Amino acid sequence: MTYRDSLSLCLSNIVTFAILPKRVLSFSLLPRRLRRLGLAAHEFQRYMEEMVARERSMGRKQRSESPNLMSALVRASDEDTQAKAVGKPSRLGLTDEEIFGNIFAYNLAGHETTANTIAYALVLLAAHPKYQDWLHEEILHAKTMTEDYDSMFPRLQRCLAVMVGSTSFVCQGIDSSRQQYETLRLYGSIVFIPRAASLESQTLVTRDDGEIVLPPSTAVNINVQALHTDPKTWGADSLSWRPTRWFGTPASDVTSDWEATSEMFMPSSEGSFIPWADGPRICPGQKFSQVEFVAVMATLVGRYRVRPVLRPGQTEEEGRFALLDMVDDSAIFAITLQMNRPGKVALHWEVLP
Repeated sequence: MTYRDSLSLCLSNIVTFAILPKRVLSFSLLPRRLRRLGLAAHEFQRYMEEMVARERSMGRKQRSESPNLMSALVRASDEDTQAKAVGKPSRLGLTDEEIFGNIFAYNLAGHETTANTIAYALVLLAAHPKYQDWLHEEILHAKTMTEDYDSMFPRLQRCLAVMVGSTSFVCQGIDSSRQQYETLRLYGSIVFIPRAASLESQTLVTRDDGEIVLPPSTAVNINVQALHTDPKTWGADSLSWRPTRWFGTPASDVTSDWEATSEMFMPSSEGSFIPWADGPRICPGQKFSQVEFVAVMATLVGRYRVRPVLRPGQTEEEGRFALLDMVDDSAIFAITLQMNRPGKVALHWEVLP
């Protein structure tokens, strides 16, 4: 079984793995589907072991590639092992099993979440053609100036606004100033974030300056969907998909005039937008997912126009409403938000002149 196939089976059946121990899935009396899951788990484990062994081998030969998540995990584990060997135990090291668990988490976060966001964004763009024009104008403007990553990526703020996120970085003297994106605000892959208070009580300050005291080790589930659609923060149209809100542009004023909106980006208030969580445990793949999303949007919207495939007798407006119904018909599968019937309405791609 290939790495891709084993990973796909593991991700799509993550709830089954949470219920049944991996060793149970190898029993010969189980149904064929469950035994295939057991094989996928076994194969994926082997791939992870090979990746860790390869990274360790490269580290010993001083030929490690540029620093990455894998090398950081392995280096921390090996340094801890060496410290223990000379009588200097540390609590920072990871066992191989813990490394494998982190690798699986990276794969889960790196495949399900960004792919779902791209799927939602493309459907929403097909339902709102005016925003395709809005994006296309920005992409053409950016390409006429440069196609170098360091210069081009920070200029694609409208592409970022279509996604959703929160970051701050400076590239070629251009400050991205905590850019946000709209698809993750309404259709974020993760709809709640589990957290726990520290070993000491913690005090939370509410919007109206009140206080809530959390006892030590209190379990907390953050309702991300409610936070991202609160009318007190996002306005009366908080449930509407409107990328221009990040530039202070009214819903009725989507202009193709680049100079009118290119410098009007408006960040969200602190703590009101957390699709990658926040604080010291924020998702380490945040920047990667942003770059991946923007690259896909810039490539597709820069070359094509997308619209719904209409049924006989169906108007363009009815086709767009059908897309919105398909998006709204979503539910949590395993741990991420996904459309229940993503094939209900097909998309047609046209090459731009």
